[in-house]
Amino acid sequence: MSAPPVKRQPVVVTGMGCVTPLGDTVASTWEAAIAGRSGVGPITRFDASDYPVRFAAECSQSLDLGDLSTKEARRLDRVVALSLAAAREATVAADIASTPATRDRMGVAIGSGIGGLETLESSIETLLTSGPRRVSAFTIPMIICNMSSGYVAIRHDLRGPNLCAVAACASGAHGIGEAARVIERGDADVMLAGGAEAPITRLAVAAFARMRALSTRNDDFQAASRPFDQDRDGFVLGEGAAVLVLEALEHARSRGARVLAHVLGYGATADATHIAQPQEDAEGAQRCMRIALADAALTVSDVDHINPHATSTPAGDEAEAQAIEAVFRGRSEQIPVSSTKSMTGHLLGAAGAVEAVLCVRALETGVLPPTINLERPDSACKLDHVANRARHQPISVALSNSFGFGGTNATLILGSSSR
Repeated sequence: MSAPPVKRQPVVVTGMGCVTPLGDTVASTWEAAIAGRSGVGPITRFDASDYPVRFAAECSQSLDLGDLSTKEARRLDRVVALSLAAAREATVAADIASTPATRDRMGVAIGSGIGGLETLESSIETLLTSGPRRVSAFTIPMIICNMSSGYVAIRHDLRGPNLCAVAACASGAHGIGEAARVIERGDADVMLAGGAEAPITRLAVAAFARMRALSTRNDDFQAASRPFDQDRDGFVLGEGAAVLVLEALEHARSRGARVLAHVLGYGATADATHIAQPQEDAEGAQRCMRIALADAALTVSDVDHINPHATSTPAGDEAEAQAIEAVFRGRSEQIPVSSTKSMTGHLLGAAGAVEAVLCVRALETGVLPPTINLERPDSACKLDHVANRARHQPISVALSNSFGFGGTNATLILGSSSR
């Protein structure tokens, strides 16, 4: 006889934190997003004067790392520092801390597509110019992708499952989805989940530019990120981190936590066709959304908001729009769509986590952020665009897509706290 199915634990969000090009906190990021402000500006992290692309979406240089010593902070790559700042805000917001009785049931799952690229570049330069003896002993711990999860666990004494989804631009969404799975099957009560990326480096900008993936609007950079617009010419590279405190609903209730949203569904698929180009029929993206809907036990009529992957690339935006149209069968022009990458730029492995935060805030407030720079909607992207101005519209279910190089796809479905 087969074993009876394991009852899934409902998962909720009880706290959030983020550092983005729009702000150093959830509140400041949200305020800028609903105001339609761009976080794009000239690159300051290195001299980009000779680069074909000279702008990006950078975060603040000062981060709230709590009581971390200056000596210890110097041993962190920027991607880890961003993660620590986001996790600090999230745990304070959730009013949660580990104790000897709870720490084994609290874990971390912060994804990253690239990890400590800034440290990797500088370490290679040191090796080539000064020799192997000058390479820092902390190089490896500073560059590996799972170190954000590792450091957050160390700082908060979280001894449960410790994971890192490395899935290109879907890393943050996969981190949240897989963390929810950990809680659903009863392996943890609490997971700090999200994504982080710090890719504004010489190599990353040069390499993405060589791929012709980046917008080249150097003279009009705040209008460069323009998802679904007919004149889009590539994405804007961004950096940041977002962490959500996920809890088993029963655990959250037992401690009197405020529930911000429910994690209703998660889908994960692969295109298995090309390392960088989306499928022409977007079959993998379609399947991913359908799996997430089935996981949430919802139908297409239940979804009333979409935050798409929509990076502002010509092929990617069109493929996703067609996937949404195929999945939602006649409702695609009735569901408001907000591409917040128009303001944040593309945060790669952090994108899905930041967009999950913005979806939760939309569920809480009934305000939908705009897609800015949408001046001439592409006729191939027939959606209900929340164009250029925020829209006041109460919602109860939000769907968020994240797709990445290698053909990886992730879809999250979040529900309002009243569900």
